[in-house]
Formats: sequence, structure tokens, C-alpha cells
Amino acid sequence: MKSNSFRSLGGAVLLAAAASPAMAQGTDVNVYSLRQTSLIQPLLDAFTAKTGIKTNVIFAQNGLIERIAAEGAASPADVLLTADIGFLTAAVDQGITQPIKSSVVEANIPATYRDPAGQWVGLTARARVVYASKDRVKQDTISYEELADPKWKGKICVRSGQHAYNLALLASIIAHKGEAAAKSWIQGVKQNLAAKPAGGDREQAKAIFSGQCDIALGNTYYMALMATNDKQPEQKEWAKSVKVLFPDAATSGTHVNISGVVLAKNAPNKDNAIKLVEFLTSDEAQKLYAELNDEYPLKQGVALSPVVQSWGELKPDPLPLSDIGKNRKRASELVDEVAFDQGPST
Repeated sequence: MKSNSFRSLGGAVLLAAAASPAMAQGTDVNVYSLRQTSLIQPLLDAFTAKTGIKTNVIFAQNGLIERIAAEGAASPADVLLTADIGFLTAAVDQGITQPIKSSVVEANIPATYRDPAGQWVGLTARARVVYASKDRVKQDTISYEELADPKWKGKICVRSGQHAYNLALLASIIAHKGEAAAKSWIQGVKQNLAAKPAGGDREQAKAIFSGQCDIALGNTYYMALMATNDKQPEQKEWAKSVKVLFPDAATSGTHVNISGVVLAKNAPNKDNAIKLVEFLTSDEAQKLYAELNDEYPLKQGVALSPVVQSWGELKPDPLPLSDIGKNRKRASELVDEVAFDQGPST
């Protein structure tokens, strides 16, 4: 089982209470986070500095949705921070959310990146792009459809088809073109794989660097992490060997996924939780997201980081993220139906 995959959304509940910080009622805001603490702590510190409201954080890679559900009415969780639309919709499906009612949030975040019923709010975006070898790939434009073209046979690398990021992309194709076209597409991509899907997005860039494949699917977020990784300079070399292509840039737009937040159904500090969500959608926080994490801010007018700007303009697919969420289960089923993770047929 892949710890970050769609299937992990139903994973084991984490009950390491002894390792958890004290959760307060009335004066603080209690944050359950599926995003690494290093990514969100600077924003939480800025929130505390601005409002005086202390944040208490529990982090885990998975299981927090199930934990909140198991805690029930006694749950200390005020908000849940996640990466990927799949986790946001899973939280709604588990019945652990309540609507976020805030005119501030509605003004800051476009409707495309908010649940129509207010059950989740997007905070940042990352694009699912094509990593392409600077030396071996001469073209500077590409489409998702083209990845199924036999001209790429033996030249594509990708992580597991069951990973949430790939499921979201496939779900968007279902939403745009229907199940039959989506199944045909993923079958075509499978036949073009250089090897069985494995590793994460950074490993796909490494595979291009080593010559194992010429192109790969990856998130902009990971490309930025590699390009700025002073602690692991070999990752900088992987990034230097790759150019970022935005699929469907001239037509329907590039698929984007989001990090986001839900308000817990039984939030004991609801007012403070709403204040935190409003802050995370503000100019100050959106700028921090862009500068520190190299993510795309969702609030209009907030500048991108220099490394993200260097890739050129992103034209995002305007498909509502809620449509992707509705199709993620079927996307997972299609991945299994074509045995995608077994790699190309011999």
C-alpha cells in the first residue's frame, strides 16, 4: 500500500496521543495537518504574531481524517490542512467538516478553488506538468493527450498511478472527456512507460537525468524543491537537466491541484479557526506560501517566487476542483482495470 495514495485515505487511525501537543479550548486554534510542519509553521507563526492566537499542531502523513472521525464530538481538531483535492473530498465524505462561512475567504479565493457548499477551501496550487529532458526533447509544447502517442514508447517515467496527484489528473480527464476516453488514454500512457511506476516526482527527474526516460509527469512544487535544494546538490543537477512544459497551455489549460483546509465539524475554537482560514487566504500568508514553499498563491495579485516565474506563465484548467473530487474513485478503478502499475506490456 502506498502511504500517500488514494487508497491510503482509508488508512489506519493514528492514536499517538502521548506525542501530541496539548489541545486547548477557547483561546487557541488546534491544527491537524497532513502537510509537513516545516511547510506550514512559518505561516502559523505569522498568524500568531498578527493575532496573538496560539496554534497547536498535530502532523501525520495519513490517518488524520480517520482520527477526527473516531474522536467524534470530543475531537479537539479545529481545522485540517491537506495537500490534494482527494484528501479534502475524503474529509467531506467522512462527515468531519462544516461549512466555512466567511466573506473574507470568498473574496480572497476564486470559486473554482472552493467547495460550492463551503466544506473546503483551497489555499495554494501546484500544476501537474511534464518534466522533459533539455538535451533529448526538442519540443517546447505538449498536451496530456500526446503522452499516449506511440512516439513516446519507452520514454515516459511516472510514479504510481494510484498516487493522489496522478488520480487527480486522471479524474480531470474523466470530467473533460468521459470514462472511455480516459481509460484509452491511461492505457496508451502505460504502453509508453520506460519502466514500472515507482518513486516520487523527484525520482522521475532523476530518471530523466540518468537517461532512463525522456519525459515524466511531475508537480511544479517538487521541481522548485529540487532547484533550490542546497542540502542535496545532486537534486539541483536533476532539475538543471529538465525543462518544465505546461500541457495544454494553448488550449484547455494545465491541470492544477491544491492544498487546502477544512473546518472540523466539532471545532471547539470555531471563531479562532475561521480567523486562521481567513489569514491563510490573505495577501501576507499567500506571499509566504509563494516565497517559502514555491507554490502558486490562489489570491489574485500575489507575486510568484522567482523560480516559479522562470518557468513561464501557467494557464490553469478552469475545471472546478469539485468535479475532480467527484471522479477520483472512478479514476482509481481505471488505474487498476488497465493494470497501470504493472508497467508496459512485453
